[in-house]
Amino acid sequence: MVAALLYAAAGFAQDTTKSENKGQVSFSGYAEVYYSYDFAKPKDHNRPGFIYSHNRSNEFNVNLAFVRGNYTAERIRANIALAVGTYMNANYAAEPGVLKNVFEANVGYKLSRTKNLWLDMGIMPSHIGFESAISKDCWALTRSLVAETSPYYESGAKLTYGTDNGKWSFSVLALNGWQRIQRVAGNSLMNWGTQVQFKPTDKLTLNYSSFLGTDKPDSARLWRYFHNLYGIFQLTDQIGLTLGFDVGQEQKTKGESNMNTWYSPLAILRYTPVDHWAFAVRGEYYSDENGVIVKTGTPNGFKTAGFSANVDYQPAKYIALRIEGKMFNSKDEIFLKSNESLTGANTAVTFSAAVSF
Repeated sequence: MVAALLYAAAGFAQDTTKSENKGQVSFSGYAEVYYSYDFAKPKDHNRPGFIYSHNRSNEFNVNLAFVRGNYTAERIRANIALAVGTYMNANYAAEPGVLKNVFEANVGYKLSRTKNLWLDMGIMPSHIGFESAISKDCWALTRSLVAETSPYYESGAKLTYGTDNGKWSFSVLALNGWQRIQRVAGNSLMNWGTQVQFKPTDKLTLNYSSFLGTDKPDSARLWRYFHNLYGIFQLTDQIGLTLGFDVGQEQKTKGESNMNTWYSPLAILRYTPVDHWAFAVRGEYYSDENGVIVKTGTPNGFKTAGFSANVDYQPAKYIALRIEGKMFNSKDEIFLKSNESLTGANTAVTFSAAVSF
């Protein structure tokens, strides 16, 4: 199926462009298995409800596995990836039918022959955040709270311009919703996004992304405004630092100006003393008092601090072995224990093995 779609895109590209470049088709894949142990010993083996990646406890499972086909030509590019795993089950639960297994499916066309101006359409990775669903590419084994509570993927159209020197990138997006492939029934409005990224050197990345829209039917429309900022700093050859801050607002009631606000700062420090080994620590805090993103039904809402530390061993470029300890501490008792009582703390250890090819 992947091959058929890509070769169809290749044929379309060759028929609709005058380029002598016939393009290339390539295939790649990724698979990550994991074992996570939640010390609360949940009876249903589910980690807390705001966790969507590595979300099963006390069992061996597949977080994410996909095969991807890629087509590239002078002015055409296309990707399709079909995936399985607990990440897909959790994040794509609202999508219908076979869309539950579409990790990526998009086609791009270069609008200018001389400038780096692209229009991409389809199902794409989110323009928000510095962490992706592919754990092997992230500094920490599991995802941060800002990643778990903002879109991992999006469906729509993206117009991107990159400067000739490669330092600046600007994007404008029209989207079906907040992490949606299929639009919410009864919603007639398009959602919008922007992204500005600055990379003056290979040791510094600065990013601002935004989202404007509503992910509810017109009858219950609540406007959402979301801002994502982060910086990735390679301080030395061995030490890297990522700083991030998310803030969002959503109307309390349709047609009124009063807003509910949530925000989350975080920092990740990574140390790579020698080839094949890396160590990282992460500190984060998430405040969603009114339960816009994470609903708790408690007096203070979701006000939770998190800390994690991981050790990574990468014996070869294509494989990563990782272990991480992670703790959450909440102002209210929101974490369920095995005896059905609640507590304000949660601790887990996760091990993963990931292979890319």
